[in-house]
Amino acid sequence: MNTKMHLLIIVLLLFPLTLTCYGRQSSISAGIPDPGNPLNHLPGLGENVFLFDPGMDMKQVQAIIDTISAGQTGRASEFTKNRYALLFKPGLYDLDIRVGYYMQVLGLGESPEDVVIRGAVRSNSRRAGGGHVLTNFWRSVENLTIIPDPDSINTWGVSQASPMRRVRVKGHLKLHDNGYSSGGFLADSKIDGEILFGSQQQWFSRNSEWESCSGGAWNIFSLGVVNAPETNWPAGPYTSLQATPASREKPYLTFVDGEYWLKIPETRLNSTGLSWSTGTLDRHALNIRDFYLADPENDNSESINNALKKGLNLLFTPGIYILENSLKVTRPGTVIIGLGMPSLVPENGNPVIEVSDIDAVTISGLLIDAGPVHSETLLRIGEPGSDIPHSTYPTWLFDIFARVGGPAQGSVTTCVEINSNDVFIDHIWLWRADHGNGVGWDMNRSGNGIIVNGDRVTVYGLFNEHHQGYQTLWNGNGGRVYLYQSEMPYDPPTVASWKHDTIGGFASYRVADHVQTHEAWGVGVYCVFYEAPVIVDRAIETPVALESSIHQKFTFWLNGNEDSLIRSIINGKGDSVHKSNRKAVLK
Repeated sequence: MNTKMHLLIIVLLLFPLTLTCYGRQSSISAGIPDPGNPLNHLPGLGENVFLFDPGMDMKQVQAIIDTISAGQTGRASEFTKNRYALLFKPGLYDLDIRVGYYMQVLGLGESPEDVVIRGAVRSNSRRAGGGHVLTNFWRSVENLTIIPDPDSINTWGVSQASPMRRVRVKGHLKLHDNGYSSGGFLADSKIDGEILFGSQQQWFSRNSEWESCSGGAWNIFSLGVVNAPETNWPAGPYTSLQATPASREKPYLTFVDGEYWLKIPETRLNSTGLSWSTGTLDRHALNIRDFYLADPENDNSESINNALKKGLNLLFTPGIYILENSLKVTRPGTVIIGLGMPSLVPENGNPVIEVSDIDAVTISGLLIDAGPVHSETLLRIGEPGSDIPHSTYPTWLFDIFARVGGPAQGSVTTCVEINSNDVFIDHIWLWRADHGNGVGWDMNRSGNGIIVNGDRVTVYGLFNEHHQGYQTLWNGNGGRVYLYQSEMPYDPPTVASWKHDTIGGFASYRVADHVQTHEAWGVGVYCVFYEAPVIVDRAIETPVALESSIHQKFTFWLNGNEDSLIRSIINGKGDSVHKSNRKAVLK
């Protein structure tokens, strides 16, 4: 059998397993050529985790990656059950890695420069020749160096929930693909050449470095970035703040002396630029043996909770986890990571994770989906009424993505509830689905994306869309948000269906009346009301004394019913937006 026929049969075996409903995952890796050393010597990581070595046959490695990518990049793949992690040992690889849905590409070096991909690590439009990437979600690349082919530019055309972290690009980086784009997130990365923001409506970059940049539509936000553009907002799209008050990078896997470790970077204060540029290694590391390796086929909430009770950290291998009860995190310092974009789904209206009011919990790399039975919340940090300070040992959340509808019907009152003090969130997208399965005004119900009750909670990159009440409700003091992107719900069927008291609609961003201190930068609220001529009185609500603490705030009328409008930006102040005046700004 020739190679082309072999790969064709593999792809035909792959596609029938692209499903749009939840259930236990069936591995498809049996239909993919064995690279000679998938992590079968490291029990528990599953068949959809692949380990590559620079000594392997690159043609065979490319065939494996192409086969995986082919099943993860089509339109039907947006809500597939398949999840993958591609791990690369230190060394040089000649590869073209196309990253699709639910694919995580990870280098295993102690420095991003230890793993070098010569060719491309790219995310492109599904349209030939390029086009919009408005639904290029749920993928990531971390901890490696990309050397683009000569005279080419590495394209990372994405929108939400597609982080690029701890990456060096020895060339130019294009963040769109010649069409509309609505992302995204970059952290701890160095671009030797130019970043081309192009059509990106908004983009958040933190603690990175590049030679230059161009393009961008409305809200291109840089925090602690070397060579960031000068702030030119509102005439232009750029807002740049010099230093990140407290930065900590996402934990990352390494392969050192025949052992697998999870490195836990330390917090930096008032930082600018990369964490790894000086060559200093992160000292704090956990051996993979310190983790319970959860398996979607064999584990449930009981087995996982038993592991947590024993004091183990937790690694979710790729797959979908149906959890009949909440996972209870009660040990200070617990680390929970997801490998290969795993999904956690509540079965009985429970949260998927509940963290006690404790110090120094780390949670990263999880998709959290509302289940068929209504939940009050999906992720809760701290019990209601928590009041212990955690400023010395705060909790950190990285790359947390919640969905209500899309893969399947689900509903929730509040996706994420933060009750503890001193919590940091580094990249979060909270999405009530506007397309996919189980989508409709009375089907995928969701009141709030996030409610923050704790004090001194900081969010770097808060993306929060389409919920039916206050999308963000902030009740704690000392909160800080760096870039806020929010679309109001598309689908109120009538004007009366989306209002409260005498107020039209709900503000997307609300700071409660009792809050005394709060600050936010780069706050954008957009509207598309397809059905009813919805009139929203204000996009942002705060106590009057805090109006000037909300910086670079704006509204945008994207599309929809011609008679719809947002009357004001904040508390009745600022111009309205409608078909004839699509953008309004306030400093």
